[in-house]
Amino acid sequence: MTTEPVAAEQERPATPFSHKPVLTGDRTVLRPFTEDDADVMAAVLVDPELLYFTGGDPAPFSREQLRSWYGSRAAQPDRLDLAVTDRSTGELVGEVVLNEWVPEHRRCTFRTLIGPRGRGRGLGTEAMRLIVGHGFGALGMHRIELAAYADNDRALHVYEKVGFVREGVRRHVELWDGVWRDEVLMAALADQWRPATSR
Repeated sequence: MTTEPVAAEQERPATPFSHKPVLTGDRTVLRPFTEDDADVMAAVLVDPELLYFTGGDPAPFSREQLRSWYGSRAAQPDRLDLAVTDRSTGELVGEVVLNEWVPEHRRCTFRTLIGPRGRGRGLGTEAMRLIVGHGFGALGMHRIELAAYADNDRALHVYEKVGFVREGVRRHVELWDGVWRDEVLMAALADQWRPATSR
C-alpha cells in the first residue's frame, strides 16, 4: 500500500503576490528588494517630508532591522514590495507596495514613498502607473485603494493623475503637533483604469 502526501505537507498555492516581477518604464525600473538596499532606504525613511506625510516615527530603524526587512521582501507571498529605481542611473529612490489582499473581492491596498532624490522628475508617477497597471493586468485585481493625508497636495494630485478617484474623507484621524489631520480615501477600478500614457 502506498501513501500519498497529505495536503498540509504539499506546497501552498501561489498568491498573486508570490511572483516578484521587474517592471520597466521609460524613466523607472521597479525591481525586487535585496538586503543591500537597506542603507539607501535608511536615508529615505528619515526624510522629514516623508515622515510628515506618512505619519512615520522619526526614530530610525537599525541597519540590522532594515537589512532583515528588505532582505525578506522577495519571500513574502502576501504582499508585493518593489524598489523604485531611476532607469538611467540605477539609483534607488523609493518603494511601491501592493498589500492587504482580499481574494474574494479581488481588492488590495497601494502605498508608496519616494525619497527627495526621486521627486519632481516623474519617477513616482510612472512607478505608480507601472505597479497599479500590473495589479489590474497581470494580477487580476478589480479594486486598488489607498489613503493619504488631506494636506499632501502633491501626492493627491499624482494619485488623481494616474486614475485614483476620491471616495471620502476620514476626519481628524491623527493629531500631529497639536493639529488634527484628515485622511482622504481613494480607489482605482479595473474597468475604469486607463493604460499608462505620457500625460
